[in-house]
Amino acid sequence: MVTFPLGDRPMKLAMLGMTEGNGHPYSWSIIVNGSYDADALARCPYAVIRDYIAKQPPETLGIAGAQVTHVWTDDPADAVQVAAVAHIPNIAGRAEDVIGEVDAVLIATDIGHQHVDRARPFVEAGLPVFIDKPLCDNRADLAQFSDWVTAGHPILSSSAMRYAKEFAPYHRRTHEFGALRHINMTMAKKWETYGIHALETILPITGPGFETIRNTGTAERNIVHLTHRYGIDVTISVIKDQIGGAGFLTIAGTQGGVQLRSQDTYHAFKTQLEGVVSWLRTGTPPVPWPETQELMKLVICGIESREQGGKVIHINEIEVTQ
Repeated sequence: MVTFPLGDRPMKLAMLGMTEGNGHPYSWSIIVNGSYDADALARCPYAVIRDYIAKQPPETLGIAGAQVTHVWTDDPADAVQVAAVAHIPNIAGRAEDVIGEVDAVLIATDIGHQHVDRARPFVEAGLPVFIDKPLCDNRADLAQFSDWVTAGHPILSSSAMRYAKEFAPYHRRTHEFGALRHINMTMAKKWETYGIHALETILPITGPGFETIRNTGTAERNIVHLTHRYGIDVTISVIKDQIGGAGFLTIAGTQGGVQLRSQDTYHAFKTQLEGVVSWLRTGTPPVPWPETQELMKLVICGIESREQGGKVIHINEIEVTQ
């Protein structure tokens, strides 16, 4: 059992898992460890990671007192590549092999219905666990995570979009726009994995209090309408091939508004991971658990609404422990 919080001592972290299309083990490990092998990075299969990492001044890399010391991925060949890129000294044969060797684990996968099974060995071992977005995508798994958190297990999950520098100035600070009336955001890919990016952009702006959600789209073209207790209508489009039009945010109120776009991926990830390390040290989560619960309810109800032909679903239909 690891003592939590960890305090000021140096911490050893394990980077676990890799799913198709998600290169977070590469970028997160480099950001934490503070250095990388340029030749190995050139062979990283994710062009966007190669691009934004190469652009960073070396002094911006690294998080003091934290080190990714172990890596495990679903395909063992990926772990070899990640270890070479980010100077990770240990490659685990099984994910569970890191228990007893590290102070916390980072589960770097984005398939929500896998996360309970991926997290369970480490939760039961008493390790703090950070899980990539979304934490989950169904009611049963949200209930399981809620039970674990209620029992005192340290679990944290978030989207990096919460930390986007273009959006952060508007977190609960939109008074210049009067009463908010409409927020719109565009995303690419799938609601199950990328809807959370839009939701976690928007909730820190509006605050908690979403009441209903309706998804009138399809698996490849999600068109989602949410209502908020403060009289705000929110619309989100998550369309599979909307790559060039993703990340646009419009905030509109009775007296003004603004249109924004997130572009600095590195800054968002670095700030997110600094928040994870701060949580591990202090025990104070950067994202309150009730907010994570509300966000997961929105992810889940967005799926259920679509599967029920665009039915309006009330968020309070999902009851979980606090």
